[in-house]
Amino acid sequence: MTRRWFITGGTPGNFGMAFAEAALEAGDRVVLTSRRPNELAAWARRYGDRVLVVSLDVTDAAQVQAAVRQAEEHFGGIDVLVNNAGRGWYGSIEGMDESSVRAMFELNFFGVLSVTRAVLPGMRARGSGWIVNVSSVAGLVSAVGFGYYSATKFAIEAVTDALREEVAAQGISVLTVEPGAFRTNAYSGFANEPVAEPIPEYREMLEQVRATFVEMNGVQPGDPHRGARAVIAAMAQEQPPRRLVLGNGGFDAVVEALEQTLADIRSSEPFSRSADFPD
Repeated sequence: MTRRWFITGGTPGNFGMAFAEAALEAGDRVVLTSRRPNELAAWARRYGDRVLVVSLDVTDAAQVQAAVRQAEEHFGGIDVLVNNAGRGWYGSIEGMDESSVRAMFELNFFGVLSVTRAVLPGMRARGSGWIVNVSSVAGLVSAVGFGYYSATKFAIEAVTDALREEVAAQGISVLTVEPGAFRTNAYSGFANEPVAEPIPEYREMLEQVRATFVEMNGVQPGDPHRGARAVIAAMAQEQPPRRLVLGNGGFDAVVEALEQTLADIRSSEPFSRSADFPD
């Protein structure tokens, strides 16, 4: 049976496109959303009526509802939701402009909630479905200079874990995906974004962060198409994973960080256990 996908954040050269193409390779049908749908017109024509491109800004609740209704009416339902739309800004925790912080949460967190809540009623009615939330390695290992971006992804991790338990009885599966450094267009804008840090003490740190991302652009080790295929393969397992870290570097960084966290927690066990009332 072919599945019907709804994928947010489709732009040429990003993970949204990779997910769409991997789903189409599997014989499925795809609704791919984008803030700039005209950029996808030529691509969509290659797949005929198996692809529907829909204009969508996930931070606009009315647009979200309309896009989901359009997808459900066009293909008769949504079997797989991939929440891929998002981006990151860099800056210090102390100095980043508050409007940028809020904009990042609106896109990376509240946008995911809005789309998920719009898609869930149809999945519940059918008693089946998949929700794939694209987080990041930065959602498990906080990144210096990207603290607020990490915070949005940590929030996605928490919400996804709770959602997984809430909808399991409805026949809906939930997966969190944490890509590391992948060769998408995500890094392409950093060269044209000068550091706008108002606090001098953080500027050198942020200049180094920016330089690293500029240097990595175009040579990231991760292949988004192989990553998308890995996600589809994981979903097909008899016991699918709860989360899937993508990429060698990301996998190693997450395992090391979690082992350090566990060691740190265990090292303070006497203090932790001393906090209860005595028996």
